[in-house]
Amino acid sequence: MDVYYIDGEFVDDEKAVVSAKDITVLRGYGVFDFLITYNKRPFFVEEHVARLENSAGQIGLVLGHTNQDICKIVVQTIGKNPLHTESNIRIIYTGGTSPDGVTPQGNGILMVMVTPKFQLPPWWYTDGTKIITVDMERFIPTSKTTNYLSAVFAQQKAHKTGAVEAIYKDRKNRLLEGTTTNLFCFKGDRLITPPDNILPGVTRRVVLDLTKDKYKLELRHVDADELNQMDEIFITASNKEIVPVIQVDDLRIGTGKPGDKTAHVMALFKAYTQAYGQGDIA
Repeated sequence: MDVYYIDGEFVDDEKAVVSAKDITVLRGYGVFDFLITYNKRPFFVEEHVARLENSAGQIGLVLGHTNQDICKIVVQTIGKNPLHTESNIRIIYTGGTSPDGVTPQGNGILMVMVTPKFQLPPWWYTDGTKIITVDMERFIPTSKTTNYLSAVFAQQKAHKTGAVEAIYKDRKNRLLEGTTTNLFCFKGDRLITPPDNILPGVTRRVVLDLTKDKYKLELRHVDADELNQMDEIFITASNKEIVPVIQVDDLRIGTGKPGDKTAHVMALFKAYTQAYGQGDIA
């Protein structure tokens, strides 16, 4: 049984409740963020909480906790779950209850849910994965809100085709981001990733920093018609880390196997997170 933090209390997960009148429940109005631990150390927790704050600000949700408060609660909640080898951490700030069921009143609650880290299939990383594209754009893409209808819809479509992720494609035929991931493409020695109209991933930022002196970085949009020119593709996310992509829709990417450059990025990231978990990186 896991222990969560809910509105000032640490409770068993089975006893964790939120009001049915909360507008996160009624309207999908709330924000959240997600991170994992390395050697039980939360990965860039301050940056994840800063993104939570930014998400809240963009939708007009008032937070009653400071960044420092939330980070402290995250660490405390991890400590309440000592049996986890590594943890998934979901930080949620709800919209709160509202007399009309629509208008925020500034009474939202903070929840921190800590669960065991889920192990993804090893073949994703050794053999590569399939993803699909969907003609869809998220509302306020730079805000990570609890309104995930587009992601649920896109993921259902992806799973029906045997894909692990769906990438949003806008009305200009540009690839943006996945439902829970950021997109990267290798074209020769150039590493390309969309610059805006996306959620700025923390893993994405680390990858950009690790590769800035090793490849020619291009922050630009990728047209869907360019995919047949890409040598390698991978996606990034906190829970997935670096996942090689060998197929997009019906198009085979490169040789149909994870490429050397993607493997290099995976190795760089693994070394970095190991050092982070040991406290060698602040």
